[in-house]
Amino acid sequence: MEDSKHDLEEKQPFVDIKVKDKPCGKVELKCSFSYISTESLKNWISGVIKPDKMKSWVFPKSPGIDQFKLLGLVITAMALLLWAFALQLVTLGETLSPVKAAKFQPIPYFPPPRDYINEGYLMVSANGGLNQMRAGICDMVAIARFLNLTLVIPELDKTSFWHDSSQFKDIWDVDYFITALSDEVRIVKHLPPNMRNMIHKHGLYSMPPVSWSNMSYYYDKVLPRFQKYTVVHFSKADTRLANNLPVEVQKMRCRVNYEALRFTPAIEKTGKKIIQILREKGQFLVLHLRYEMDMLAFSGCTEGCNATETEELTRMRYAIPWWKEKEIDPKAKREAGLCPLTPWETALAMRAFGINPSIQIYIAAGEIYGGERSLSRLRAFYPNLVKKETLLPASDLKPFQNYSNQMAALDYLVSLDSDIFLPTYGGNMAKLVEGHRRYLGYKKTINLDRLVLTGLIDQYKNGSISWNEFSESVKAAHANRMGSPLTRSEFPGKPKLEDYFYTNPQECLPPPLVVNTNDRNKPVPDMGRLS
Repeated sequence: MEDSKHDLEEKQPFVDIKVKDKPCGKVELKCSFSYISTESLKNWISGVIKPDKMKSWVFPKSPGIDQFKLLGLVITAMALLLWAFALQLVTLGETLSPVKAAKFQPIPYFPPPRDYINEGYLMVSANGGLNQMRAGICDMVAIARFLNLTLVIPELDKTSFWHDSSQFKDIWDVDYFITALSDEVRIVKHLPPNMRNMIHKHGLYSMPPVSWSNMSYYYDKVLPRFQKYTVVHFSKADTRLANNLPVEVQKMRCRVNYEALRFTPAIEKTGKKIIQILREKGQFLVLHLRYEMDMLAFSGCTEGCNATETEELTRMRYAIPWWKEKEIDPKAKREAGLCPLTPWETALAMRAFGINPSIQIYIAAGEIYGGERSLSRLRAFYPNLVKKETLLPASDLKPFQNYSNQMAALDYLVSLDSDIFLPTYGGNMAKLVEGHRRYLGYKKTINLDRLVLTGLIDQYKNGSISWNEFSESVKAAHANRMGSPLTRSEFPGKPKLEDYFYTNPQECLPPPLVVNTNDRNKPVPDMGRLS
């Protein structure tokens, strides 16, 4: 039987569903609706439900099944009418114009949870700022995974210099974090009631693990304490694992850092908004300018400060008891390359690299010490200076305003997306962002050699070298410090002299890097029962 064609057949379909595979097993479903006029819909329905067909349905040639056909007709007609009604609701208010595609969020796929015998519960107090805590949390998950522990969501540091009261769930998507890692390690938001009762009765065993430890330390020294106390609290989380460990441990640390630690939807949305504003005007460089009061006071660096400011910084350093180093020679420290660059020194370095003076410079930092007086020397070279506070209305930043770690999370997101990332000091954010940008495909990150750079700046200031000599020397000294593939340096027994794992997580990076592994490819003992 041949059906006549209706007037919609030659036109673009008004319901279009597309399925697209995404990385990590995710699927994206996109459903779009185009406008259809009432008259066209009427003609289409008339073309589908023809009178001669209806006649054959209502007056069948075979007796005994007319009720069945009549019921089928009613169901078909009602379904078409309901569908037409829904379609007209979609197009309501948008007559004569196409409806924008309705996008559905992809539902991520997560493998089934890993089955293992629980050796105990690990409680953690993360310490430091946002990125110091981030690295520590990654290490704690790896320790819990290979000791077959259950990790309790870490407590964040609320007693540091910034006095940020944020909890884990205020910065990272806690439910995603738990689910994304469930096939490797069991993570819970709180201790179960029986464990809490046990602690209330017998007390909580707490310890700071030894810094820069290998996995043997945790198997031989730490695991027996879980077997004895069931619940163990780590009072510190930063740098508790060595830089160079078996490859399985390294990949676990990477998975936590780059896949499971996702910021809250509110932080992600605001960060994307900042990036969109910047992208609309072209390329941008993120400058992690650590010329902030706390950094200068802590490091004892006073380059670019007047006498009053130098005295203020010294008072601050002596007032904070956990800053152990008090007597500091600022000149010697700067000459050793241990000070953050001043805004003026930063401008000189950027011009020496040949960075376009018209590029947008997003300053990822707190309040710059000295205010506009300090920034004016940078602005003279690079006038397009912006911050999140100048790009967004105050209402957008209000939810994060009094939480330094949440504000730092916004800077982290913008830093990842930038065309160039340039930190003026090797702090935790500089290190973690550099490593994350390597993981994203070796995005350009200028890792300043401050020892060489300050020497060259001094030579240029006193006239020992010309501008061209200065510029060429700066470029030559940083040829291999642009975020490109490198083998992580190792100094056995001297971890602080090594390249930090999170700055160069080479075991997790794409080719062409060839890793010097020695015994780090040996499998880690799995003490659980894998399903």
